[in-house]
Amino acid sequence: MAQILIVEDEANIRRVLRKILVDVDNNINVSEAVDGVEAITMVDEKSYDLVLCDIKMPKKDGIEVLAHIQKVSPQSAVVMISGHGDLETAVKAMRMGAYDYISKPPDLNHLLQTVNAALQRTPAPKKKTKKIAVPKQYTMIGNSEAIQTIHNMVEKVAPTMARVMVQGPNGSGKELVARALHFKSNRSSKPFVEVNCAAIPSELIESELFGHMKGAFTSAHKDRKGTFEQAQGGTLFLDEIGDMSLAAQAKVLRALEEHKIQRVGSDKTIAVDVRVIAATNKNIKEEIAQNRFREDLFHRLAVIEIHVPALNNRRDDIPLLATHFLSLLTPKKELLPDAVDALQKMDWTGNIRQLRNFIERLHILGGHQISAQDVSTYTLT
Repeated sequence: MAQILIVEDEANIRRVLRKILVDVDNNINVSEAVDGVEAITMVDEKSYDLVLCDIKMPKKDGIEVLAHIQKVSPQSAVVMISGHGDLETAVKAMRMGAYDYISKPPDLNHLLQTVNAALQRTPAPKKKTKKIAVPKQYTMIGNSEAIQTIHNMVEKVAPTMARVMVQGPNGSGKELVARALHFKSNRSSKPFVEVNCAAIPSELIESELFGHMKGAFTSAHKDRKGTFEQAQGGTLFLDEIGDMSLAAQAKVLRALEEHKIQRVGSDKTIAVDVRVIAATNKNIKEEIAQNRFREDLFHRLAVIEIHVPALNNRRDDIPLLATHFLSLLTPKKELLPDAVDALQKMDWTGNIRQLRNFIERLHILGGHQISAQDVSTYTLT
């Protein structure tokens, strides 16, 4: 029997939550706490599968209760109850490790879907005895302060359920960050599915994400799973999400809130368990201000934000990157020190992708020892 604790100082809200939960499932045992102090006492005395916790309460608030639960009962899922104006605090709670949040007054369907998803989740392991290695081809190369900051964030965030928004210019390595988050999570044995939102026509994006049934439209000759289903249990990487239409954004938001999707041409809902990582090369705050991106979707996706700098802003990494890219090519060639110096002085508007392509060009056209003269000769003008 699932053990659920409701932590809420408003009696009416407690009563509504209890009635909703008990009426739909006889296998749920509901306990109540009227404030944060009582909740902490109850958590110390008993283990709960799920805690529904209000954010603003007397004596101790929801953030303090969440922090205590993570110390004494890390296996318990925590869903925050957010009132008007509490959104930033709810997002902060998810950064701390809360599973999700629901808004007041509680919506029946959203509440039940969130509770079911939280109870069915696979808890993260309490302790890892060794670090998980990222496959060599997806390793982020560099010793700059910016890259070390990203490495540290990945180590902290990967084991959690938190959704991540990766921001940075084209070719800067956003996909590598997404893959590192996947491989260092407890979902690493499950699929990593990538969707380039900018490359899919707006009229096809819904079918791509959610799948379709045979006959749903002219070219739908058979049933097809969408990327949400393909990534079941794993990670869905929505690259260039800033290019997604507002209509598609609304459907993604619904999938994130309900943990369910519906194929095009079907009235059946399908439960999905995926971690969503999004990436964009756009200034999302500006896109929101221009009404081109939904603010509610941003807050759902950007529990954690990771910013990947342009290569021009981390030139200290160019020697390592250039040497690494050259080592992947055969026959083996050498970069002379003056060539490395020349590379560090160039303008890399295309970022890592541009550097990698240029190293390949130098390998093909340059001598056995690649010099600054080779760099100058084969630079495109």
